[in-house]
Amino acid sequence: MVGPAAGTGRQVGLGGVARGGVLNLAAAGFSGLAGLAITTLVARGLGHAQAGVFFSATSAFLLAQMLAKLGTDTGLVYWLARLRAVRRFDLLHRLLRRALLPVLAASVLAAAVLFTAAPYLAHLSVLAGRHAHAGDFARQLRVLALFLPAAALSDALLSATRGYRTMRPTALVDKVIRPSLQLAVLLVVLLSTSTTLDSVAWAGPYVVSVVLAAWFLSTVDHAARRRPVPGRSTVDVVVPERLGPAFWRFTAPRALSSIAQVALQRLDVLLVAGMLGFPAAALYTVATRFIVVGQLGNQAIGSAVQPRLAELLARRDTAAVRLLYQTSTAWVVLLTWPMYLLVAVFAPAYLGVFGAGYAGTGTALVVAVLCGAMLVAGACGMVDMVLTMGGRTTWNLANVALALTVNVGLDLLLIPPLGIMGAALGWAAALLVKNLVPVVQIAVALRLHPFGRATGYAALLGAGCVAVPAICARVLLGPGLVGLAAALAVAVPAYATACVLARDRLGLTDLLPRRIVERFRHAH
Repeated sequence: MVGPAAGTGRQVGLGGVARGGVLNLAAAGFSGLAGLAITTLVARGLGHAQAGVFFSATSAFLLAQMLAKLGTDTGLVYWLARLRAVRRFDLLHRLLRRALLPVLAASVLAAAVLFTAAPYLAHLSVLAGRHAHAGDFARQLRVLALFLPAAALSDALLSATRGYRTMRPTALVDKVIRPSLQLAVLLVVLLSTSTTLDSVAWAGPYVVSVVLAAWFLSTVDHAARRRPVPGRSTVDVVVPERLGPAFWRFTAPRALSSIAQVALQRLDVLLVAGMLGFPAAALYTVATRFIVVGQLGNQAIGSAVQPRLAELLARRDTAAVRLLYQTSTAWVVLLTWPMYLLVAVFAPAYLGVFGAGYAGTGTALVVAVLCGAMLVAGACGMVDMVLTMGGRTTWNLANVALALTVNVGLDLLLIPPLGIMGAALGWAAALLVKNLVPVVQIAVALRLHPFGRATGYAALLGAGCVAVPAICARVLLGPGLVGLAAALAVAVPAYATACVLARDRLGLTDLLPRRIVERFRHAH
């Protein structure tokens, strides 16, 4: 594969995708730092048991939120992109009504169920012998349930804006404004020594988020109608006469797979809380928080790629899809591998940030195991998205269900004898299943794979410029902050320089407008 900055890359639209990705990456970076700060505040400010209650309750909330969205985070992007590709703006409002009203109804119902079931869910911890904080857990679940409709509707509205191929509302609202408000309000609450309002401080900003998301959707819809998509599709995209049933036939499997996806990320915390207690849940959450930060970067690139990928697949442009998929995978590797490698080597330094009692040897091994699984997942790129945008939503559902089954089965088997390491092994196995199975499927069904020349080059840069200095620094200076600082002093300039020198092979020139790239090449 030639460098993506060549003409083919321009025809595919890599420049627009890349610049949308840069916006999302900047916002995701801020969101990741805010998320780490929130985790640190809770871990240090509440103590192990109360922090475990908070992390367990918010995990249950996020599971309920994903259930209430009904899969519209993918369905709206897919169908709005297809309608825009054939310039059927007359159907956009009809589709939005068919999607958003059920989300509102489902979120209200889910909130009522969560509010009513909170004492019974807390009772499960009593049966497990963890009754000391069961009342706090029930209280937090009921408080969070009140904000569930705002959270679900906010995500659905922001997904709709991405269907118009604009990343700014998601980046600004979901990645900057809401995390900032959560961090600020939580800080005020914890400094006031009040632990009864921590769940309100975390969930309250969703009310601001839903208002802003609705305003942004109205704005981008008005702009799209005034300025139709330029150009015409070279292949007719079939728009079904009964758009509502077609939308839900596509979206329903995705709804189930989305629930399973979040369950893969959050169910471990609830299982650890129920089987080992809330302090162990806090320990496990802290040990795995880096995965959420890495996934934010993956999602940032994915949000920029998703609408363009849907359009190209709708036009059956396999060559363009292959280039987009392989180049975006290289970007994912470039972004996430350095963090995973550094966290794996310097796990004690990473865990020490969250306070005393979190940086044990066993917890560091948990971090290392999950880092290895995430390296493999990063090299597979956005394989779930390719499968889904290619119309194979039922395949994606089966894959995620299989991964969740592996995760829960191994958790139940391994957590009692191995503690949080058992949960880590279950999650790592599930991650491998979730990524490697669809890689084989898209290779067979769509003749696509993520392993282009750019992907291999990005992996070599991560290994050579980050892993080697990190290992040397740990051997010479130890696993603490001194060794980490030395590794960063060598790795950061080496990695940045290598990325600049390999910018054409990695598709990084597409981050800039063509005019600037041509001037740069002429000058050098």
